[in-house]
Order: sequence, then structure tokens, then C-alpha cells
Amino acid sequence: MTAFDRHIAKIRKAREQPKEAKGFRFSRFSDKQRTVLGWWCEGSPYAHCEGIIADGAVRSGKTVAMSLGFVLWAMNSFGSENFAICGKTIGSVERNILTILRPMLIGRGFQLQEERSRHLMTVSRGDVSNRFYLFGGKDESSQDLIQGMTLAGVYFDEAALMPESFVSQATARCSVDGSKLWFNCNPSGPYHWFKQGWIDRRQERGLLYVHFEMTDNTSLSQEIINRYMNMYRGVFYRRYILGEWCAAEGLVYPMFDGDVNIGTYSGGAERCFLSCDYGTQNPFALGLISVRCREDGECYCLEKEFYHDGRKKGQFTDGQYADELCRFAEGTGAKYVIVDPSAASFIAELRSRGWKVIKAKNDVAEGIRCVAEALTGGRLKVAASCENTIREFASYVWDETACQRGDDKPLKQNDHAMDMLRYALMTDRKTSGIRSERYSGRKNCC
Repeated sequence: MTAFDRHIAKIRKAREQPKEAKGFRFSRFSDKQRTVLGWWCEGSPYAHCEGIIADGAVRSGKTVAMSLGFVLWAMNSFGSENFAICGKTIGSVERNILTILRPMLIGRGFQLQEERSRHLMTVSRGDVSNRFYLFGGKDESSQDLIQGMTLAGVYFDEAALMPESFVSQATARCSVDGSKLWFNCNPSGPYHWFKQGWIDRRQERGLLYVHFEMTDNTSLSQEIINRYMNMYRGVFYRRYILGEWCAAEGLVYPMFDGDVNIGTYSGGAERCFLSCDYGTQNPFALGLISVRCREDGECYCLEKEFYHDGRKKGQFTDGQYADELCRFAEGTGAKYVIVDPSAASFIAELRSRGWKVIKAKNDVAEGIRCVAEALTGGRLKVAASCENTIREFASYVWDETACQRGDDKPLKQNDHAMDMLRYALMTDRKTSGIRSERYSGRKNCC
């Protein structure tokens, strides 16, 4: 029996232990997951590779296998070395990796010591101990955080969401003999820097490439797979369900269906709020959003809109826009407003009038995914009276030039109501847990 076979046998044995004894219950590993878990072992046909790339569909079992495989490789190959676990942010590392990695490691007899202030997790078993530093690669400045370190290996979760400079800096830090690179991601566009620079050049770089499909996650029932297949349309379906690196083209929201998404919900709302995309010469878009809860998530409805085009109707001052907002909100029960974070003077004007203002989360790609999922799931409706918003849904398109550079960006036209809705759903999704509790007594507010 080779080292690779013995390693997989140990994982299989640990998987079969009772949940209470091991802290984490595994489903049967798929062939691709077993490859990820043991490709580096002596006797594996891929042991010579310098690293691994795992990409493909969402919920396909990539992250479980990659995060566990990375630490098992590190603990079996080194002692007293530094490693890096990287996500888009420290929060995403905690949410997407550590919450599942901790019980898996404890279940296999490892001891964990965490220093949250240093973003450091020390993993030990017997007389072997290694340090795993956590990093967020959200923008170009993130490369400074990892500069100067000496690493024996690095794991990138959602590598396609990180800037190339951060990934280049982190890979350059892996100067210990025997160090390896681990990349995990969902697909993006075909001209993305990671696709062209790493996946297309994987043989040149000596990397193992494993493409996952949703059926490679043996813990998913067919019912759950069908649910995910129904969550996406257009480019998002091709990327997140089929796992294709495909271009974003045509309408940003081709899943917008008048029969499904135009109208209102029956019954009173649990809460409501305002959302605003600020403009002086460009259009100013304001919406009243009501929220209802159901089993598959929160449902949003754009109840009414205010839309002012400064070029056609004359520019307004911050005070005039604030006057319009106050009139718009009369009788609605809305007590807070989500505002374009760049509109500093307008935010100050609203706060001077006693409004609770929440600066919008402005991650365009994630916000578009959030709106697309809500549309596809029938969890976003637009009242028929919101003519400008409905018009923009039919004319909001991807910027083909940007897509050819590897950037998924919508064309900056017919996007003001679209930005208003994106701010609303993206920001409320991030903070609604706090606000739901705070305003739990405000029923039927719209």
C-alpha cells in the first residue's frame, strides 16, 4: 500500500467515527475530493506537482476538501513553519473556511490555538506544530500585509476575487523547499487574469487542475441540487452551476420576468426602509423597499420610486433632495435610509434632519449576484408604478470592453435605479439581522 493509499484510508476511517467522538460528520468523499485530499502523498501520480487548482460549480465540495487537504499536507510535510490561508477578507476566511475547518481538525486529533488579534491559528499534533496566518486580499494594498513573510505554502480561497498583485506577492513568499500552492475558486470571465495566467498555464507552472461539478458533493440531495439549479439564470447559471469560465454579455438581469417580478406581495411588511442612488446632473433614484420573511429567505418589494434627472429637469441641491425624500417617506414608517457611500454632503444633510443613514455596501459584482438570486427565486418584486426601474431592467447591460479586460462591469448607463436596488438588497442582507431585532415591533409599516 502506497503512502497515498494509507493517507486516504486514514481519512476514510476518521470519517466513519461517530460524530460525537470526532466533532464533524463526513459524507462519502467523491473521487475528485479524494484526489484533492491526497494528491501530494508519495505514491500519488500527482506528487510531483507544484500546486493544485480546484474550480467549478458552487456547493460542489471544493472548499471542504481543499481546506482540509491543505492543513493535512502542511502537518504531514513540515514542522515549525509558516503558512497562509487567504480569502477576500478576514471575515470571509472565518465564515467560509474556519467554521468548517476547526471541527474537522479537532475531529482528527489536532489541537488549535488561536490568536485573533494576530490573525494566527497554530495547529499541533504530537510534537509537530505549524503556524497558519490569515489574510484578506480585497484590494491592491493587501499585498503589503503579506510582504516580507517566508511561507511553506499558501491556500487561496476564491482566488478569482482577489487582485493579481496580492496573489503574486503571496506566491512569491513561498520560498521553503517543498512549498506548494493551493488555489480554490468559482469561475469568472474567460479573460480574467487568473484564468489566463494560472489555469491556462497550469502545465507550464506544474499545477494539478481539478474541475468540480455539483454532483461531486455527495452530501447534496437531488432536491438541494435542483434548488441551486433554479437559483441562477444567464451568465450566473453557466458559471455557478455548470462551472464555465464564460463572458458576461447582454442584459445584466435576463432573469427579470414581468409575470414574476412585477407586482407586490399581499399582507403587511415586517419592516421597510429607503434606498438611494445620489446624482446631481445624473439621475437621482430613491426607492421605498418593504421586507417580508419566508422560509427560503427575505422577500423584497420596491413599493414606489422617486426619480429625478438633473439634466432634463434641472439640478437640485442637497436640501431640495432631502425635502423630496422627507415627502416621499411620509406615512411609510421607514426610519432609515441606505445611501450611496460617495454622497458625503447629502448624508450629512439627512443626518442633520434626524435620519438614520446607513452607507451602502458597494461591491458591484456581489451586489449584482444578490439581486439576480432574489429575482430568480421570486424574492424581489417591483410595483408596476415604478416605471423607471422597470425600464432600466430592460436596458442594463454588461460593458463588453471591460469584460474583454477580464472585469465584470455593467455599462454606466441606465443604472441609477439598478444601483439603488443593489444598494438596498446588498446592504440590508449584511445588516438586516441587527435591524430586524431593533425594529421587531414595527409591523405592517408600509
